[in-house]
Amino acid sequence: MMGIGEWLWDRFLDISDATGLTGAFGEGTWFDNRAVRLKMGPAIDETLYMTFVSGAITVVLGLALGIALVSTGHRGLTRNQAVYQVLSAIVNVGRSMPFLILMIAIIPLTRLLVSDTTSWQAAAVPLTIGAIPFYARLAETALDGVEQGKIEAALMLGASRIQITFGVLVREALPSLIQAATVTLVTLLGYSAMAASIGAGGLGALALQYGYQRYQNDVMILTVIVIVLIVGVIQVIGDMLSRLADHR
Repeated sequence: MMGIGEWLWDRFLDISDATGLTGAFGEGTWFDNRAVRLKMGPAIDETLYMTFVSGAITVVLGLALGIALVSTGHRGLTRNQAVYQVLSAIVNVGRSMPFLILMIAIIPLTRLLVSDTTSWQAAAVPLTIGAIPFYARLAETALDGVEQGKIEAALMLGASRIQITFGVLVREALPSLIQAATVTLVTLLGYSAMAASIGAGGLGALALQYGYQRYQNDVMILTVIVIVLIVGVIQVIGDMLSRLADHR
């Protein structure tokens, strides 16, 4: 089944062919390059799958971990210094682990979960594990920024802990949480390129195999341009959603 990235790339190539852009830079190069025509679209899809699948899981689990950090912290509703220190230590260790080392270290876990180590699904495992502590700390900072007065007002009105957590903390911090998710997605996109080192596919693999190893500079440049465009789209959508969620 053709993904959205491959579909969009095919439409772009159709326009390139119709306008004469394909052969404008020489035969077999740029948009006439076989690798660009056949492999760029699937590589875009693999990168999008890696980024957004791991990103969605990261936001859900990272938010849960961030809520746990805030709840057990010094301003939390269920203060527990011991639990907070343990959770904080786990987050710090996770954030300090270089992604390439993490990716190699958990290969047995990756193989256990997806029965593979050289696909975009396999790359999503270390991407998710590496990003959860990163987003959790960003979520903790965003939730900690909610005014204490709003929490106290909710308590006086008889709100439960769950109502305060999601109705006050998460709701008030939602614009910041969306911005944090945007930063996380952009970071995951960059990390997905490193996954090419274990054969995970995507734009990173295309740039490595054709742009670097076969000295096809046109493939390398086009790959970089596509990544920049994807980052731009993620950032624009993230900023728009953040503004929409800001009810102040």
